[in-house]
Amino acid sequence: MGRMHSHGKGLSAPSLPFRRSVATWLKLSADEVKDQIYKLSKKGLTPSQIGVILRDSHGVSQVRFIAGNKILRILKAKGIAPEIPEDLYCLIKKAVSVRKHLERNRNDKDSKFRLILIESRIHRLARYYKRKKVLPPTWRYESSTASAMVA
Repeated sequence: MGRMHSHGKGLSAPSLPFRRSVATWLKLSADEVKDQIYKLSKKGLTPSQIGVILRDSHGVSQVRFIAGNKILRILKAKGIAPEIPEDLYCLIKKAVSVRKHLERNRNDKDSKFRLILIESRIHRLARYYKRKKVLPPTWRYESSTASAMVA
């Protein structure tokens, strides 16, 4: 699949091992992994950051293989999932930082153009999440309230 606002194709990606079994040397149980996920989520980490920490410090390659569910689904079942999806949150955060940069540097035409591209991606993603009923139908991205959303 090609990129939305650039020329790259982006075909390379890591592949998961064929066997879905848990490594024999891993001593963590499903409940311990879930408790770790809850604890890291309470610190304010996103699901992907939780996955990176579990992989790097605890040796958990895939939470799904151990716990039977993905990190976001585990958080949703507990009721502590983030209210807006992580990819949309990151785009909004990027748009806020570019807008802040533009306030200081008014003549930066390239950043102005990039902000337009970022915001079009936000609107497209929001449209998708409204269709999938992840976001409420009344949700709107407004640049004036966006900084409060990511703070």
